[in-house]
Amino acid sequence: MTHHSEIKRLLIANRGEIAVRIIKTAKRLGIHTIALYSDADAHAMHTRLADEAWHLGPALARESYLDTGKVLMIAKEARADAIHPGYGFLSENSDFATACEQRGLRFVGPSGAAILAMGDKSGAKALMQAAGVPVLPGYHGADQRSGFLRDQASQIGFPLLIKAASGGGGKGMRRVDQLADFDAALAAVKREAQAAFGDAHVLLERYLPQARHVEVQVFADSLGNAIYLGDRDCSLQRRHQKVIEEAPAPDIPPTLRRAMGDAAVAAAKAIHYQGAGTIEFLLCGEEFFFMEMNTRLQVEHPVTEAVTGQDLVAWQLAVAEGKPLPLTQDEVVLRGHAVEARLYAEDVAAGFLPASGPIYWLQWPAGVRIDTGVTAGDEVSPYYDPMIAKLIAHGQSRAEAFAQLADALAALDLGPLVHNGPLLLRLCEEPDVLAMRHHTQWPIPTVAQPIPELAWPLATLWLASRPAGSSPWQQACGFRLGPDRCWTAAVRIGDERRVLTLHDHDDQFGWQGETHCYQRGDDHIRLQKDGCWQQIPIQTATGSEVTFIMTLAGKRIRFAADDQQHSHHHDQADEKALGAIAPMHGIVVAVLVEQGQAVNKGQPLLVLEAMKMEHQLRAERDGVIEALQCQQGEQVSQGAVLMRFADTDTAPKDNAINQQASRS
Repeated sequence: MTHHSEIKRLLIANRGEIAVRIIKTAKRLGIHTIALYSDADAHAMHTRLADEAWHLGPALARESYLDTGKVLMIAKEARADAIHPGYGFLSENSDFATACEQRGLRFVGPSGAAILAMGDKSGAKALMQAAGVPVLPGYHGADQRSGFLRDQASQIGFPLLIKAASGGGGKGMRRVDQLADFDAALAAVKREAQAAFGDAHVLLERYLPQARHVEVQVFADSLGNAIYLGDRDCSLQRRHQKVIEEAPAPDIPPTLRRAMGDAAVAAAKAIHYQGAGTIEFLLCGEEFFFMEMNTRLQVEHPVTEAVTGQDLVAWQLAVAEGKPLPLTQDEVVLRGHAVEARLYAEDVAAGFLPASGPIYWLQWPAGVRIDTGVTAGDEVSPYYDPMIAKLIAHGQSRAEAFAQLADALAALDLGPLVHNGPLLLRLCEEPDVLAMRHHTQWPIPTVAQPIPELAWPLATLWLASRPAGSSPWQQACGFRLGPDRCWTAAVRIGDERRVLTLHDHDDQFGWQGETHCYQRGDDHIRLQKDGCWQQIPIQTATGSEVTFIMTLAGKRIRFAADDQQHSHHHDQADEKALGAIAPMHGIVVAVLVEQGQAVNKGQPLLVLEAMKMEHQLRAERDGVIEALQCQQGEQVSQGAVLMRFADTDTAPKDNAINQQASRS
């Protein structure tokens, strides 16, 4: 049914940064905004920005944001005439979209039938095959017997992917390299699929090594018009989840780019699509294969907005009002290059474990677009996706966009919550990324880079030679005899802290057996080595008078005086030395050992589900299970002791369980 009346009261059935994003556009268009919130989000940014905010229920998503009955009831009571689902939660729930239409509510998205057609990955691939779109070899049928699927896997060949038929966002997906690993991987995918999507059906696909992930942004209205707004490269991924996205996708011949765009539009028209959608392809050389269609707005839509100059949320609302698309295909013009980084609360060194907790300090960098749902004083909840923000840079060239994003990430000041900002900065400066040599299986570097030793004396010199502040560690010593003086500072670089004193003789200081001649400028320090002067730039972090960024040996090094301003300590219970500790909030989906059982180092102990992903905890040493303190199906909190090792002579009181849990 085509609507022709304006949307006056819009309910946003979502939370976090995407809810804030929708609210901002709706308000600009003069639309009254209605937010929803769970117990965990009572004071969240999206509730503060909306014109109204209605309580949904408990923190658990299935009892709040995923409860279609509650959402529809509130929509009626709040007199909403349209619902925008954002992404995630109910955005690709065909029953919800249909229920909205049945109640006279405009669903800002495609019809329930279109969502159903593409939400079933098996059915979607059959539709694409019928439309002549290339599809990867695999099995997409209804027979889900384990033995039958194992036989199909043998015929497809290895490596292959097992994927949730109703999946998305990297959830419910496993790569299998040999038949011997198939059964265990199949069981894990089925568990994740059931937990995340309420559907345990899977499909099998041949795995393509070193493929690129390229997706096309499509838009269609209710009048039969459909176009594509360029493409995006999303090949920088970890465990099938996107990390950095850019538009347009680089290094694609014009004829191939048009072929992908035309195929994407044909796919949308084949299901009578309306609204924003994304057709995802795997690109190998000059061949592309359909992966799936996301029948919603994508997380990475801002890079398309940047290069097209369009507001895609405004387009969605216009289409929902029955208006024609604002542009024809010939009027779509791409300008420059845009790149987006997803800032997550996660512990990269611990295998990307999701993190949660308060944000005590937060200073966003200037010069880039920030899409976020938090500010200083807010908290990242353990109940939902741990995204903190998206940082989007737009430049005239790809190199300029990446440089802008790197500058912004270097200037970001956020804590004490652990996050992936340092990794994102590293990726923006990684030669393979800048040269477009990466692909979906390119190994993202997670081992921390060593801090150049010379950074310590330079940071000491910079901090101590500044005008004296309140800290006794930020100033030069009061004693000086002739050309001699000393500089003392307590320096913090990353998580490491040192107190150093430099002895300076006639603008020269000694460090590790070498003498360095230096000159201090307003925004740099110059060092002389082997008759050559080298300039080390030092800039003040955005919005900070005490935090600085040094560029040394090709690395951006953030440093500050260690005045404990940003320190935050957590005391752990003594039993941590003996027990398996939950590294995040989650649900115990499987206990793999029994009380009294002897286990070996590296043996899986239990499986936690958090953020709709499974995480496996393993034994750090040989030992015997003395007590189990959790059971399958139990909700556990971060830091909870889940099981204990026996305290024996052969089991010393060290950390019995590897807290850096690895995802299964």
